[in-house]
Amino acid sequence: MPTVPEDTPESVLARAAAPPRIPQFDPTLGIEVSRAVRGTPPHRLVALGDSVLQGFQSGAIYNTDLSVPAIVAHELGADFRYPRYGGPGGLPLNIELLLRRIEERHGSELRPWELPAALFTARGFMDEVEDYWERGPGSTPPLVGRLHNLSCYGWDLRDALQKTARECAARIGAPRDDLVRQLAENNGERAALYVYPNGDERRRDETLFDAAAALGDERDDAESGIETLVVFLGSNNALRTVTELRVVWSGEDFRELDHTRAYTIWRPEHFDTEFAEIVARLRTIGARHVVLCTVPHVTIAPIARGLGTKKGSPYFPYYTRPWVSEDRFDATRDEHLTGDQARLIDAAIDLFDETITRAVADARRAGLDWYLLDTAGILDRFAARRYADDPEARPDWWEPYPLPPTLSALDPVPDTRFLSADGRGGRASGGLFSLDGVHPTTVAYGILAQEIIDVMVRAGVEFRSPNGTVRSGRVSVDFERLLRRDTLVRSPPQNIDSTLAILGWLDEILDVLRVQWRPGL
Repeated sequence: MPTVPEDTPESVLARAAAPPRIPQFDPTLGIEVSRAVRGTPPHRLVALGDSVLQGFQSGAIYNTDLSVPAIVAHELGADFRYPRYGGPGGLPLNIELLLRRIEERHGSELRPWELPAALFTARGFMDEVEDYWERGPGSTPPLVGRLHNLSCYGWDLRDALQKTARECAARIGAPRDDLVRQLAENNGERAALYVYPNGDERRRDETLFDAAAALGDERDDAESGIETLVVFLGSNNALRTVTELRVVWSGEDFRELDHTRAYTIWRPEHFDTEFAEIVARLRTIGARHVVLCTVPHVTIAPIARGLGTKKGSPYFPYYTRPWVSEDRFDATRDEHLTGDQARLIDAAIDLFDETITRAVADARRAGLDWYLLDTAGILDRFAARRYADDPEARPDWWEPYPLPPTLSALDPVPDTRFLSADGRGGRASGGLFSLDGVHPTTVAYGILAQEIIDVMVRAGVEFRSPNGTVRSGRVSVDFERLLRRDTLVRSPPQNIDSTLAILGWLDEILDVLRVQWRPGL
């Protein structure tokens, strides 16, 4: 394959040549576990993860009350402590609010001669955001105890294992008011300081795993301090291949925080080494049930749009930005991945997910009540352009994901295409991915929450109504509630299509979309 890096690991080449991994939709992997439990753990739900569990959307962490674990906790009827972010749309840049600001001032359709004024409006909005977080109220993080949502956007396995509040604070230097690159510097570390315990000096040296372990030790009359621990880590060990459209395999210094930013994807053996540390830490946490999520195939995310003719193959010849049209794409000029590179990225992720699956199987054989949530398989079942539109490309196991009635009744039905507006106040396509092309919309977060709830119910977790009674029958997410809050699905900015040029400018000139997954910048 001439388009792939010469240093591609042999294990990845072999995996790419073999049949794709078959998802494991039985969360127990067919291994029964018998465990004696007592009492009710004081912390009914704890989440440990990255942007997907934190609630990142459209380029920013903002509405954290609508994160996946917050949705689960709402249905569980449990107290759930999570970080809150204010300012003009959170950190680092809320693309939805930016587009609505432009729409408010320049209308729902931008003509070419209006672009300079719209760019000026964009700069003004970005300046507000930068000032709030670097010099305004957001620059001083609140005192934080141990939260239940211990998730930080941009964090890979090593970040979660090693970073602390003290280290994040040390990485934030004196901010500069950059007139060109108007993004809050070290935005990932700034956001993390709203998550990490910092209420007293001793807690400032806790990692995410330390904080979770401390919650697990608060047992009261139960055998565990945490009833259910949900873990979603590892996506950022591959995600930058599509946000930066580069394949750079990890080197031997993959454990060094200051060196890992050079890599966009981890060699499977490096991922295995770090995930073994994750598993070792998880086994020390007092959690009655642990749910481990697999890494989704990042090449499905619409931030990297497939171009060219595809029939019978999961992969397009090229992948580039959503604002680069088919007729204007030039492989010698435009950033892109090839179909061969996309296949290898997915092969590496398959190996990551085999490692995660083995970890769950080993834990269950050891008598631990761990479960697998195959989020990779779930996203594959939604893949519109890869499988739904191309029956010949579908693997034997594939079948479309059954949407909840509230969502299947929408017109159009939400799918994985890049979000677009119909010009009449509604949505023309997409609906499962937000405006950054990577993170879910609110209703899509609800789908993942439903999957977690189903696993928890299978584990014997009791869900309660607001009056404290145990809920009977299937515990279903209130998608009507989520749809009311999902402004992108109900009424997206009508200038999405005409402002794709602005998104291209933000990304190519200011690295807006890329910097979200390089929090050290």
